[in-house]
Amino acid sequence: MNNAFTLHPQLAADTTLVTDGPLSHVLLMNDARYPWLILVPRRPDLVDYDDLSTEDRKILGDEVAAVSSVIKRRFDAFKTNVAMLGNMVPQLHCHVIGRFKDDAVWPGPVWGVGTAKPYDEDEGRDRLAALRADLISAFKHL
Repeated sequence: MNNAFTLHPQLAADTTLVTDGPLSHVLLMNDARYPWLILVPRRPDLVDYDDLSTEDRKILGDEVAAVSSVIKRRFDAFKTNVAMLGNMVPQLHCHVIGRFKDDAVWPGPVWGVGTAKPYDEDEGRDRLAALRADLISAFKHL
């Protein structure tokens, strides 16, 4: 067992830190096709949801609800998809993805379909700033 939290290298390569919630890093997936955030609990050696303590499961649930609400409000998303797959990246992480009836793969899942469209510098900076402000505000209420 490792006693220090370390972000999985694949998550580090594919995302940018937006902010920290009470439990989790909130990361922006570098795919401009969808408003896509990933929450990673800052605890070492977590693989599956049941590895979280009872208290941390509640905190993560509250964070996911806050992130989902921000995505729906900020992007006028039709709905959010929330998933913890972990088949490619074993570190426990939770995807929260804004979905739209006119997105390229609606109503199917986003995984393994198409090619990620990285943010250009201005768009990425603007999206990060907006999400950071929204999430810092939302997390104050947790």
